[in-house]
Amino acid sequence: MSTIRLTMAQAVARFLTAQKTEIDGEILPLFGGVWAIFGHGNVAGMGEALHGVRDQFPTYRAHNEQGMAHAAIAFAKASRRRRMMACTTSIGPGATNMVTAAAVAHVNRLPVLLLPGDVFANRRPDPVLQQIESFADGTISANDCFRPVSRYFDRITRPEQIIPALQRAMSVLTDPAECGPATLALCQDTQAEAYDYPESFFAEKIWTPRRIRPDETELAQAAELIRKSRKPFIVAGGGVLYSGAESALADFAQKHGLAVGETQAGKSSLPHDHPANLGAIGVTGTGAANAFAEDADVVIAVGTRLQDFTTGSWALFRNPKRRIVGLNVQAFDATKHNAAPLVADARVGLEELSRALGGWKAPEDQAVKARDEKARWFDAAARYTDPTNVELPSDAQVIGAVQRASSPTDVVVCAAGGLPGELHKHWKASAALGYHMEYGYSCMGYEIAGGLGVKMADPSREVIVMVGDGSYLMMNSELATSVMLGHKLTVVLLDNRGYGCINRLQRATGGESFNNLLQHTNHVTLPEIDFAAHAAGLGARSVKVKGIGELEDALKKARSADRSTVIVIDTDPLASTDAGGHWWDVAVPEVSVREQVNKARRDYETALATQRVGD
Repeated sequence: MSTIRLTMAQAVARFLTAQKTEIDGEILPLFGGVWAIFGHGNVAGMGEALHGVRDQFPTYRAHNEQGMAHAAIAFAKASRRRRMMACTTSIGPGATNMVTAAAVAHVNRLPVLLLPGDVFANRRPDPVLQQIESFADGTISANDCFRPVSRYFDRITRPEQIIPALQRAMSVLTDPAECGPATLALCQDTQAEAYDYPESFFAEKIWTPRRIRPDETELAQAAELIRKSRKPFIVAGGGVLYSGAESALADFAQKHGLAVGETQAGKSSLPHDHPANLGAIGVTGTGAANAFAEDADVVIAVGTRLQDFTTGSWALFRNPKRRIVGLNVQAFDATKHNAAPLVADARVGLEELSRALGGWKAPEDQAVKARDEKARWFDAAARYTDPTNVELPSDAQVIGAVQRASSPTDVVVCAAGGLPGELHKHWKASAALGYHMEYGYSCMGYEIAGGLGVKMADPSREVIVMVGDGSYLMMNSELATSVMLGHKLTVVLLDNRGYGCINRLQRATGGESFNNLLQHTNHVTLPEIDFAAHAAGLGARSVKVKGIGELEDALKKARSADRSTVIVIDTDPLASTDAGGHWWDVAVPEVSVREQVNKARRDYETALATQRVGD
């Protein structure tokens, strides 16, 4: 057996360089590169190793470890999980800064390889700088925080351990069912230790997606349920896009006369103007999609994990006879709420289910209802997004302006606050992957870093990041990284002077405005934050606009800018779209001295009666 003597870190770098994928007949590196913020726990080992492969395996420097991991996760999502990135940090706060991002990837089933440095395996210099010490367990380090938010976790204490660890990590990262973050904690002394690695370990490997075909019995049962239905309805989740199943979904819906509602992750599975597409479903859904969901007797859930925003906290599907067909690569998701499972890849599953259904088609009245409900919703939505001269526009009015200034191939990126709900209802996605929302973990601060990852995945598309002032203040540093790397973003920053979304929720559940908007916080002086000046200080172009007209002009100029542009606009913290939508289970205090809370509790108990849990 031929061997080559390398340090463990050099072996990691060489192995990752050899991993490839095939997309549309082209062989590409599986890893788009590695994000690195160096510290004493990885600069000598991983730093030297990455320098050695810098021409084949690019290393990118970020400004925040959580931010760089968000960028890596967004890169994977925008690449349909066909490509991914790695992230390396030192052993202490650099490592734990990535834990939140690991949770984002875990919830959203997205691949990212996390390579935090770790303590000394030999323990001779313990405790080293940044080391967490457990009084009861000598094997604990800060990296154990990654265990519950990793699909695979390993700590490398010997150089030869990296061989099975990397092989297992790759099997997780590339598996459509297991997919999620893999964390390999690299002890800092072990990174520098050498071993005679077999050369075969570094042979080029091409990874292609595994397309799981449905079981014959499950396929027959699913087809039988659908044939017997009178009011079937499709819920399209992120699995449709990860599978590249948009055409299969369109063909399935058209052939069998079915209407489609889209989750946050599934939005852009169909063009907004496709006759079958009724838009967003659930708590942030359109009136059209929710009207079908409420009445459906069979819900065909394709590539969705059926989280509470999709199901209206399991109060949306109100037909007492309704059944769910769970078409998903992961049996855990396919069997939720007594669903009839159809464990399969979304594209293959839809194609084979269509063949099993043959010439069956939903009753004609469903197509008529879909047309009428969609027209009714578009008429209602236009009232919220049309141009206006008001001094403080709503989020929906800002979205309308961004839409009018955009092109069909643009990608809109967002994550948290009130904007995801408004975008889910109102954004009209024309092309697949044109809507990039992180709403599985709803992580504030994802927006700008995520936009950078999207742009790195496909530089040909314009990327528009929509972010509130609260999220911007939490994490904005990768704006500087976008300028540094030459990846231009257009950032629309809506300043409602606080956490407007949670303030509205607080009031809706009987509470008084408290500690959300800046004016309702414990303060001596209210800050006058100059977001445009701050963005300019990070190297971006910036402008503050007054009103929708100036916003549309600024958006047009941003398209031809030579670097990232931040456009700041003041908005109304109280206004939101009250059309469409659905109840969401947010527990209201059972006892209070305030009548507003008591009334909210009575309303809450009434709504609870509509939940159907466990059937």
